[in-house]
Amino acid sequence: MDLALGAVRRAAPAQRPLSASSSAEARLICRPAGRGATPIQGLILLLEDLRTACHKDPALHGIHVAEVLLYPGLWAIWTHRIAHRLHRLGVPLLPRVLSQLSRVLTGIEIHPGAVIGRRCFIDHGMGVVIGETAVLGDDVMLYHRVTLGGAGWWTDAKAVKRHPTIGDRVVLGVGASVLGPVRIGHDTLIGAHALVLRDVPAHSRVRAAAAHDTTVPGSEPPAVRKVRNASDTPLDHRPHRSHPPGGAAPLR
Repeated sequence: MDLALGAVRRAAPAQRPLSASSSAEARLICRPAGRGATPIQGLILLLEDLRTACHKDPALHGIHVAEVLLYPGLWAIWTHRIAHRLHRLGVPLLPRVLSQLSRVLTGIEIHPGAVIGRRCFIDHGMGVVIGETAVLGDDVMLYHRVTLGGAGWWTDAKAVKRHPTIGDRVVLGVGASVLGPVRIGHDTLIGAHALVLRDVPAHSRVRAAAAHDTTVPGSEPPAVRKVRNASDTPLDHRPHRSHPPGGAAPLR
């Protein structure tokens, strides 16, 4: 299903209670709050996160693999796991302190109440916001400036689910926003800058309207027209070099 819309809209939804209403939510939410993971299980999760980052980021290859330890998305997820455990145990204030500290250090804001599955990868991460009642399945990938938020204080009541539920293996592109208690089905791709306001079925592709050039030929300012027409002026503002024999000059 291909939804080629600038904004995927929905009618005003009925408020959904916080109880799990799907198998995915039940699997993630209805875990005993007092039963923590063993150190071995925690180590397995950490190794899964590292392997996922190396698999999904083409920049991590060769000697650069060590740079994975500097990725803010990983540290945000690891901090969230601690904060979420404390939140489920009913510890006051400290979970929120941890999430805000992570926000300052990584630029990623994840509410301690959010439920995040395994092998979630946040690439770049700056500006990502995940709300309190959001639920993310396994193998979800988010790029920077993704928002999983509410529809607004004027429609969101307290003690109800007001944030999205994201299925397994969903990819959310740069600047994508999913607002309200909507559900995104498994294996869905949300394109860059898409605005989603209603449920999306599994195996869908949601994309925002692409930008298009509205320039009328001959309407550019004289300075721009002069640069455009000057064949000896490089548009990348680098010192002009003659092309090497047999090929064009590399741009980097």
